[in-house]
Amino acid sequence: QVQLVESGGGSVQAGGSLRLSCAASGYASNFNCMGWFREVPGKEREGVAAISANNLTTYAADSVKGRFTIYRDNAGNTVYLQMNSLKPEDAATYYCAARQLRSCGATAWSSTSAYNYWGQGTQVTVSS
Repeated sequence: QVQLVESGGGSVQAGGSLRLSCAASGYASNFNCMGWFREVPGKEREGVAAISANNLTTYAADSVKGRFTIYRDNAGNTVYLQMNSLKPEDAATYYCAARQLRSCGATAWSSTSAYNYWGQGTQVTVSS
């Protein structure tokens, strides 16, 4: 019914760039908040960035500020994560997430429990 499909993952050398895409479809696919998370074995899923649907307010983790940029298309159903200056520690499975009814919020944006829908993930590897 509602699907989030990620694409754009791959393998790059340190210092390289990738752009991840997340396409939302299905009923009520215009979400109030969309975000990106990443996960590596043995660690909790980590919020990377998020963007609100109404005013385009963006949020980002301290570890990626200045390197990653989140944005969405005018229709609000596709969100992108532009990743520059990639580091080996950025390697992870990246997941797209969407939240309905409520905006992202300064604290909620980075909490997995705040989101209603999740994609299947796309793998990013970074070689030194």
